Amino acid sequence: MDRVRLGIIGLGIMGNLYVKIFSAHPLAEVVAVCALEPSRVDEIRSLYGIRDGYVDYRKMLERADLDAIVVATPDRHHFEPARDALESGRHVLVEKPFTTSVKEADELIRISRRVGKMIQVSFNHRWLSSYHQAKETIQSGQIGVPLAGAARKNDTIYVATEYLSWAGETTSAWFLSSHDIDLMRWWLDSEPVEARAWGRKEVLAARGIPTYDVIQAQVKFASGAFATFESAWVYPNTFPSIVDSFMEVIGTAGHLHMDRKCESIEISTNERFSYPKGFLTAEIFGRVRGAFPSCLEDFLYALREGTTPRVTGIDGRQVTAALEAIHRSLETGNTEKVAALPE
Repeated sequence: MDRVRLGIIGLGIMGNLYVKIFSAHPLAEVVAVCALEPSRVDEIRSLYGIRDGYVDYRKMLERADLDAIVVATPDRHHFEPARDALESGRHVLVEKPFTTSVKEADELIRISRRVGKMIQVSFNHRWLSSYHQAKETIQSGQIGVPLAGAARKNDTIYVATEYLSWAGETTSAWFLSSHDIDLMRWWLDSEPVEARAWGRKEVLAARGIPTYDVIQAQVKFASGAFATFESAWVYPNTFPSIVDSFMEVIGTAGHLHMDRKCESIEISTNERFSYPKGFLTAEIFGRVRGAFPSCLEDFLYALREGTTPRVTGIDGRQVTAALEAIHRSLETGNTEKVAALPE
């Protein structure tokens, strides 16, 4: 396989980024793209010189010249295109969260095993150097046995009201905490077993967006460690960064503390003070660099070399299971069990 031939489903903010990164990579060829809006399909095709576009992904899957499919649709619309792509005999790269139900996640894993095709979930934060170093530090025992953790990923209200057109179809936890749950599970090397959550609907509901303003959840892991996950998207737009991101792990012999609100640069102008983001993606010398492109590149290497992706469908399923328990807890007010992996 000289180059991995890709079809990309969903051409919103993330879909556009997938097309941009893969189109510039020497190991990839974007063969076709798909979105519901014909004008958007034409725009992306023209921008990146892609020959073929579709408004029905099932038509795209009829092609014979596709090795893998990228699913970059909104949160709750990953299952059907991922299922159909696997059934058509293609490997699949799915934007986070993997699915929004355990039942769907388990079905995709069963199909992938039956047809012998890979699934990678784009939990791209694992490729951030500080987070990778955290994994190695914990794994080597430098902070002793992990006891507890905390994660905060809070956005400005711009994200829920302007950046996303579908915020009302998801929650801040599905959209933001999925990354943090994946990292904590990876660092602790332990599975989530139960969750208790609280949430409020005030600010966004008043604007006609029927979703939570803020969610806090505490998740217990099989090792006995527990972690608190906070997600919100009602910070005022005067906040100097689009996201306030913080994570920590406390161990018996030390701790880790990671604050990504500021990523090495502060900019002050007459208009505003800001902390521009650049670790996940940054345009450098005409190419997109950073953790996210590295995540996509490793998907290409996994396909070429026949190795297991760094973030598998099982990893995605376990994050979905934790988030499903969190959302059940929001509804019931009780501590909820996390669905265990089927044998």
